[in-house]
Amino acid sequence: MTAAARRPAFITGGSSGIGLELAKQLSARGHPVALFARDPGRLQAAVEAIGPSAFAYPCDVSDAAACAEAVARAIADLGAPGHAVANAGITEPGEFLGQSIALHRRHMEVNYMGALHFAHACTPHMGPGARLIFVSSVAAFFGIYGYSAYAPTKFAMRGLAEVLRVELAPRGITVTIAYPADTDTPLLAAEAASKPEITRKITESGGTWRTADVAGLILTRADRGRFTATPGMQATLLLHLHSLLAPLLRRWQARIVRRAGSGR
Repeated sequence: MTAAARRPAFITGGSSGIGLELAKQLSARGHPVALFARDPGRLQAAVEAIGPSAFAYPCDVSDAAACAEAVARAIADLGAPGHAVANAGITEPGEFLGQSIALHRRHMEVNYMGALHFAHACTPHMGPGARLIFVSSVAAFFGIYGYSAYAPTKFAMRGLAEVLRVELAPRGITVTIAYPADTDTPLLAAEAASKPEITRKITESGGTWRTADVAGLILTRADRGRFTATPGMQATLLLHLHSLLAPLLRRWQARIVRRAGSGR
C-alpha cells in the first residue's frame, strides 16, 4: 500500500449511518479515520466499534470556528486528509406552514453550512489525488412534499459541489457528490416522528437501501474520479433526467395530495 493510499479520511456525521459505514470501509482499507460529530458519547462508541485506526473529534459543524478547530487538530494528529467526506445532516419532515423559520435555519446551518465549513477547513491542506465527497440526497433533484426545510439544503450542496468540481481540479482534488435515496440509518428512523402521511406515501415506493451498499458505491465512484454516485436506477434517472421528469413528479404528488384530501 502506498503512502498516499494510507492518507487519513476525515468524515463528518461519522458516528452513525452512512458516515459510520464509510469510516468502517475506509479503515478496512488501511486509512486512519477521523470522525467528527456533535455527540461525544456516540462518537466514542463509533471509534470503539471501528478500532485503533479511528479517532474522535467532537464538534458541531454548523459552528464554523469549532469545525475549523477540530479539523486543525485532526490534521496536527494525523496529517492532511486524503478523503474528506461531508456527510453530517439532519432532517425533520413536516408541512411548510407548520414549521418554524428557526427549524429551516437549523437545517441550512447543519446540512449546507456544515458541509461548507468542513470543505473550507480541509481543502487548503489537501493535495493531488485527494477526494472531497459530499453526501447529498435525491431530494436535491425535485421538490418533495414535506421536505421544505431539508430539500433546499441539498439543492445548495449540489451547487457547491458543481463549483468546487471545477475550481479544485487544478489542485488535483476530485469532487464526488452522492445522491442516496432512503437508506437504513438512524436518521431515516427518526424521520418517522414528524413525517406527514402524504410524504410517507410519496417516499415509500422507493424502497430502502442498505448502508453498506450505499457507502461502497460512494467509495467506488470516488476511487474512479467520478463526480456523481447514484445508488439504484431511480436515482440515476433523476440525475440525468430530473428536468424532464420534474413536471411528471409534481403531477404524481398532486394526485396523492388530492386523494389524501378526499379521504379526510
